[in-house]
Amino acid sequence: MNNLLMKKDLSAEQLAMINSEMNKKQKSKGIAYALWFFLGTFAGHRFYSGDIGRAILMLLFGWATLFIWNFVDVFFIGKRIEQKNEELENNIIMTVKALSNNKSAATA
Repeated sequence: MNNLLMKKDLSAEQLAMINSEMNKKQKSKGIAYALWFFLGTFAGHRFYSGDIGRAILMLLFGWATLFIWNFVDVFFIGKRIEQKNEELENNIIMTVKALSNNKSAATA
């Protein structure tokens, strides 16, 4: 579900909670690209984005196709970080909504 639609019915307090959590936990494209540049051969950018399985595969098999894999990877870093941040925001929205539902049920 689109995160904008999910945030439509939230209060200002709930939106502030979501923004606060996102500021703490979101991934940075700049850091991902820096990790790719300096630690790309060791899959640093993959570990940073949470793609642990692919990072391990890159460590194991990446040496054979190191330059090709790293070159192709640079074109997908930004989109992957956007996807991870959207998933993170979705999880935070769901958590805030669940907390709100539990709070309203407890006061009823």
